[in-house]
Amino acid sequence: MPSGEYLRYVALGDSQTEGLGDGDDITGLRGWADRLAGQLAVGSPGLQYANLAVRGRLAAQVHAEQLGPALALRPDLATVVAGVNDLIRPRFDANEVAGHLEAMFAELTAQGTHVATLTFPDIARITPLARPISSRVAALNHRIRAAALRHGVIVAETSHHPVVTDPRLWSQDRLHASPLGHERIAAAVAHALHLPGSSDSWTHPLSSPVVTPSGWRAAVTELRWAAAFLGPWLGRRLRGRSSGDGRTAKRPHLLPVQALPMGSETDPPGKRSADSPQLS
Repeated sequence: MPSGEYLRYVALGDSQTEGLGDGDDITGLRGWADRLAGQLAVGSPGLQYANLAVRGRLAAQVHAEQLGPALALRPDLATVVAGVNDLIRPRFDANEVAGHLEAMFAELTAQGTHVATLTFPDIARITPLARPISSRVAALNHRIRAAALRHGVIVAETSHHPVVTDPRLWSQDRLHASPLGHERIAAAVAHALHLPGSSDSWTHPLSSPVVTPSGWRAAVTELRWAAAFLGPWLGRRLRGRSSGDGRTAKRPHLLPVQALPMGSETDPPGKRSADSPQLS
């Protein structure tokens, strides 16, 4: 299939693919997959798009719950991004997580679907308290690359560019991308897919330098983050709850998409552009 010419795009994954951090549940979530769909529609005006992602899902749950519906939609292009929720669980097995991802790669590509995925940045570079899981991120990224190579899956390498840990690309919880971050992720996948108009500009640093707190201000910032986000997350784990309990995919069916030009990084947080992918 010529680069950029797609008829059906299906996104599988968790909260990042659902779009958390880019809008909200009241005004609507946008997210990198929605943004990518809009970019795809520039070269494919008849593109239809479904987003099966649900927040809080582990890789095994994405595999069990989303692969079957995705295959039934017979996509030309699918993105499969999962594993971050596994990384932050006490029990983490990189081989098991990568095995679920590879199973999805295998079944989708066997059906003739063009598949793309991405690698993850070191969370410890965003949240110092997450230093113990740095080795987990590296192990999972290594296995993602190997599995992708075996099945001809495109990998957007978002793991090692310094800009990906700029705090302005992340929401306040430091686990989900901000609108600007989602825009950069979409641009990274578009570049990996060689879409017309894409480039490596997503790897470039922001034009203004980042200002980060130091000394006691940094310590206070970390304590506030732990109280606002880490504490509630631990509480849900202890109760056996997930942020995705009772939730279903926001866009389970293939629907038309309006074309969205390549992002300019000017959308204010939470704003849904009139050009963003719309249900019809």
